[in-house]
Amino acid sequence: MRSIMKVFKTYSLIIVIVLAGCTSKTEYQRVSGYALGTTYNITYFDTKVNPELLPAIDSVFYVLNKSMSTYIKNSDISKINRGDDQVVVDHHFKTVFNAAKAVFTATQGFFDPTVGSLVNAYGFGPEEGLATLTASDRDRLLALTGFEKVTLHEEGRIDKSNPNIYLDFNAIGKGYAVDVLSSMMENRFGYTNALVEIGGELQAKGKHILKNSPWTVAIDAPNEDVAERNLLRTLSLENQALATSGNYRKFRIDEKGNKYVHTINPFDGTAWPSKVLSASVIASDCMTADAYATALMSMPISKIETLSLDEIEYMLVLAGDNGNYDIQRSQGFPSLNLP
Repeated sequence: MRSIMKVFKTYSLIIVIVLAGCTSKTEYQRVSGYALGTTYNITYFDTKVNPELLPAIDSVFYVLNKSMSTYIKNSDISKINRGDDQVVVDHHFKTVFNAAKAVFTATQGFFDPTVGSLVNAYGFGPEEGLATLTASDRDRLLALTGFEKVTLHEEGRIDKSNPNIYLDFNAIGKGYAVDVLSSMMENRFGYTNALVEIGGELQAKGKHILKNSPWTVAIDAPNEDVAERNLLRTLSLENQALATSGNYRKFRIDEKGNKYVHTINPFDGTAWPSKVLSASVIASDCMTADAYATALMSMPISKIETLSLDEIEYMLVLAGDNGNYDIQRSQGFPSLNLP
């Protein structure tokens, strides 16, 4: 959920898990695999596994990688980051750019895709990070930060006030991929009840028709040990998206013992741990939820409370006393259940 496209790699390994028997009635089906540097799961209902889904899913990942992966040298975003101002971006890039600009404005600049140079410097991007990031390094890279310095023209060209500005849509692109796949499931294949999840970001369309109830999804507890997954709470979603961003697993420690987290403050260039361990956001689309979850991780809690965030509901998990958690949520965030 911050720090798109760090994860936008295509992998050939795709696994199909069939959880239904060989019957003619509608059953629970799931397609799972590995893409975008993480796992994905798509759950839907049919009498059997749809063989057309796998190639369609793979084609979505291919197109999005080609457009916005900072890990692919000949992608559009990589060319733009190298200073090529003649690239004409596709509609996916335009959609993500415009959505990012809207969240950038709504969060008063705390969501900023131009922190890519800082992300790389801290060692969380596709380029080799600095062993130690000094104050002068941060000042130099902050001069390349500021989404207001980047313009998308109607024909699809990108202008940057400095050719060295580095765009990184990692904090919004995974959510956008969820939306694209969810739309494909409904509009191309007719699955109006489906759950699409990529690396924990998800879109819940319709409901679980076998249970005749909304989808039940879970939010992880902030645990640094990736092998030990504990669920914090579960909640019910119907025609909603959920994204969670956290710093409790994505961090590094430099040679001096300083701990850096992957969420970067775009105003001072720092990447220090904060009291906010994770931020979960519910929105109508996953792209919006993804972007806001990142923004809330980088913002002071006092700032969050002053913003007008009408299009989302959020929950913050805060570090409490004696290793406990405190939970703060917006008024409209759904009721939580113990897992």
